[in-house]
Amino acid sequence: MQAPTALETSETDFTTALAAHPDRATLLRAYRLMQTSAAMARLYEENKAVTAKYVHATARGHEAIQLAAAFQLLETDYCALYYRDDAFMLGLGITPYELMLQLMAKRDDPFSGGRTYYSHPSLRRPGVPVIPHQSSATGMQAIPATGMAHGLHYLEGQGLLQTAEQQPVVLCSIGDGAMTEGEVAEALQMAVLHQLPMVYLVQDNEWGISATGREMRAMDAYEFAAGFKGLHRLHCDGADFVDSFATMHAAVQHVRQTRGPVLVHAKCPLLGHHTSGVRREWYRGEDLTQHQQNDPLPRFHQQLLTEGFTEGELGYATAQAQTTVQEDYARALAAPNPDPATFTDHEFAPAAVTEEAGERSPAGADKAIMVDAALHAVDDILREFPEALFYGQDVGGELGGVFREAALLAKKYGDARVFNTPIQEAYIVGSTAGMSAVGAKPIVEIQFADYIWPALNQLVEELSKSCYLSNGKFPVQSLIRVPIGAYGGGGPYHSGSVESTLLTIRGIKVVYPSNAADMKGLMRAAFLDPNPVVMLEHKGLYWSKVPGTEDAKTVEPAAGYVVPLGKANVVQEASAEKLQQGDTCVVITYGMGVYWAKTASKHLPGQVEILDLRTLNPLDWEAVQAATLRHGKVLVLTEEPLMNSFAESLAGRIQRHCFQQLDAPVFTLGAANLPAIALNVELEKQMLPNAEKVFAAIEELLAY
Repeated sequence: MQAPTALETSETDFTTALAAHPDRATLLRAYRLMQTSAAMARLYEENKAVTAKYVHATARGHEAIQLAAAFQLLETDYCALYYRDDAFMLGLGITPYELMLQLMAKRDDPFSGGRTYYSHPSLRRPGVPVIPHQSSATGMQAIPATGMAHGLHYLEGQGLLQTAEQQPVVLCSIGDGAMTEGEVAEALQMAVLHQLPMVYLVQDNEWGISATGREMRAMDAYEFAAGFKGLHRLHCDGADFVDSFATMHAAVQHVRQTRGPVLVHAKCPLLGHHTSGVRREWYRGEDLTQHQQNDPLPRFHQQLLTEGFTEGELGYATAQAQTTVQEDYARALAAPNPDPATFTDHEFAPAAVTEEAGERSPAGADKAIMVDAALHAVDDILREFPEALFYGQDVGGELGGVFREAALLAKKYGDARVFNTPIQEAYIVGSTAGMSAVGAKPIVEIQFADYIWPALNQLVEELSKSCYLSNGKFPVQSLIRVPIGAYGGGGPYHSGSVESTLLTIRGIKVVYPSNAADMKGLMRAAFLDPNPVVMLEHKGLYWSKVPGTEDAKTVEPAAGYVVPLGKANVVQEASAEKLQQGDTCVVITYGMGVYWAKTASKHLPGQVEILDLRTLNPLDWEAVQAATLRHGKVLVLTEEPLMNSFAESLAGRIQRHCFQQLDAPVFTLGAANLPAIALNVELEKQMLPNAEKVFAAIEELLAY
């Protein structure tokens, strides 16, 4: 018999679970750790000349709910914590010493090696739930956390989850102020839509930094969650350990049994500073006195006396905690700092594909257009890797993508693997960080490059930084497909080029194929890469219908063919005779620029080499240098508006490093510097480069 769904579960199930009461050992452990947390906060304040060198916040006032939550989790679970959750981590078994190593940015900080703030954990350790990297956790963590649950839901449904018998859950800890963010609503929507195994723990102390709940919200998190059908809600007194324990036990058991989501709203006092850099005395006044009356520590002390504990037992636990904190602080102070020579380590995880492999032009194979090569590449991946899934706007169901780039994949592999999402670019991208953390391998699509902007918060804060800030523990394997570029009157919201913006984001790779063979080989390499990869796919090249783009249609490589990321390709060579005469140049470009250059160079036979970059990050700088040295004259060609673009940056780099070998300034050509591409095709033509404009630029360059 199947477990009841979240919508079918009766309130009696919660009532039974809420009767859970911690045993004596748990109560005493909770008291000792609550005293430990309080002693740490006190020590940090007393030694703020040292401890406040780097900004931090503590759990003071939140200890009861955090410990109660931590005690429910198993090593097969996952959690996304928030920047005040140091008591939570104590409850998971992390020591004060380890937390203090992070506080002081020491080398042996187990989370980041001194790279990120206090209480920003990332950890894989036996006996402890998995804690993937997260950002500063002011709402952004809700999407990756929900992505973890989504990944578990998928793997469990496919029979691929090795820990299925433990019924793993994901716990996302968050402050009430962050619940007002739109990205949190996206996460909640997907959690209830797919009935994901999620616990959202909302710690509500009624403060942001200096803004009160009354100023920031029209309703609290419990009231807000009522709008999400299928999301169970629980309240608790977050300053009461026994009430918090019962509530969190009920929430976690509900998720384990039904695999549907729960939100717990816990009211807590804020007894510490917002952070070490924002002092409570600056703005809180009488409010602080009111909050101190609800301090969970003296309340718990009195509760334990009524439970039969003696003052001697509690005093011994307190002394243990204080001794541990003092000793650990002394050890952490003496611990070494990171070696400065390691500062570049873990920008990326090592690439899986480093050499071209497989058959690029198998005998007897038919030619394929780029969109079909992409479709076949994804089909091959889904067939070969059961942990792979594909989602985005309109890629599932009957349509299979607005460009038919996912045609019939949902029918072939099922709606659990290939599915539609709402118009939620942040969720589409950010969820891949969570998917990757649990072992799923997501391929996702942003429908048009012009729509990627809502996803940038997740791409920057969650995906791009994860490998570096987790010291290599949590690279994000994520393939993000993005149709891009102008194509015959697409207008201002379906024609844009965004590569220069993406290339300012460190920690992601950006790929831009220009033909079917490269599309297939790069798609597979991008999927196999353990890092976030954005695949830019020019819509005007998909079908080779634009005059001059016929060469984008190539013999289709065999299944398994790969092209390593970061390797450029000379798609057209200059003649040896012209090269010897010194009458040649190189056009360095990608995407549609390859075909503008090919068409333009027909009028200049033998004089133009075309270097197709194929990958913009990592850049094949060696190929760029070699081409520059061969010819001495360079045109960098892009479809983007030119000012402050990747093309101008590359031109500047070439001039800086190859100046003595140049016979002319490095020329650049791109679109006009306008905020959008007009709908009218004649206006579009005026704005964009084309073969005629490229020919004029090459003529001028050759004559320099």
